[in-house]
Amino acid sequence: MAKNKSISEIICDYIKEQKLSPIPVQTLNEEAASTRYFGGDLKEFIAAAKTLGAKGIFVEELYLEDDEFYYDSGMDDDEYMALYGNDDCCCDGQCKCGKCEGKKGKKAKDDDDSDVDGVWFEPEDLDGLDLTLLKPQMAKYIDRIGECCGARLTVPGVDRLEVEIFADWYDKFAELVDEASEIIEEDPNGALEAIEAMFKAEEEADKSVKKIAAHPPKGGKKTAKSKSKKN
Repeated sequence: MAKNKSISEIICDYIKEQKLSPIPVQTLNEEAASTRYFGGDLKEFIAAAKTLGAKGIFVEELYLEDDEFYYDSGMDDDEYMALYGNDDCCCDGQCKCGKCEGKKGKKAKDDDDSDVDGVWFEPEDLDGLDLTLLKPQMAKYIDRIGECCGARLTVPGVDRLEVEIFADWYDKFAELVDEASEIIEEDPNGALEAIEAMFKAEEEADKSVKKIAAHPPKGGKKTAKSKSKKN
């Protein structure tokens, strides 16, 4: 039985048909060269490569990684502390001494608002949240972790021309990631409330199942398992 070709293999075959040589590569340092990102599709990219006089194209395989299933605000620790931290505060962020006024981070100001009840989150507070909790459809892609999902094509040169082409299934996965991320970014607290409500609903469903199992109908000698076999 013939093995299904990956998106990368399909792309390489097309490059060969266009009388160009696909050259497998790996990116070690993305900041080492000036990159121009191409906005068209594969056919348009090949046409542009020929116009630039390319004799070959670097092809780097891309894979679905497990961290893509978790929310990433794009903010690192240093940026977070710069925006919300208060290293000069001597009051553990509460600023009761009067010396730290004007230095409060956004979170400290929000916490001081007497009209706000409970804890209010920013999207970056939810970094690492499992996105499948907001978009359960994403779970069906877990088995594809480590699978080739696309390829990064580069026309070599002083200024590199680059485009990323992805498999159709990965485009659908990426849409779900964007939708789940948008839920968090629009209303972080609402996202957490939705997840909590889902867990409560599952707990209630489990309790109902246990209750039914503990009190089967009188006179019923057949188990659910035996009935399913009969059906």
